[in-house]
Amino acid sequence: MSFLPDQIRPDDWLCAPFSARAAAQGGVVRRKTRDIERIVGMDRFLAELDRRGFRAVENAGQTIAFCNREEIRLLR
Repeated sequence: MSFLPDQIRPDDWLCAPFSARAAAQGGVVRRKTRDIERIVGMDRFLAELDRRGFRAVENAGQTIAFCNREEIRLLR
């Protein structure tokens, strides 16, 4: 179940996760992968990550963006 409005501008949606407090503090933001694909498209989302120097991982339908340039280690 998604609580997004039926009509949301892709530019507005794309600004939201990177304007979150967690992102501003170099933390992580999480979004449903299907929302990314439906609203802005994965290519555009990944291009925005690249532009900002961020990385992301995907698991179980969730995309987690690391809003910093630190190394990512997969523990298990």
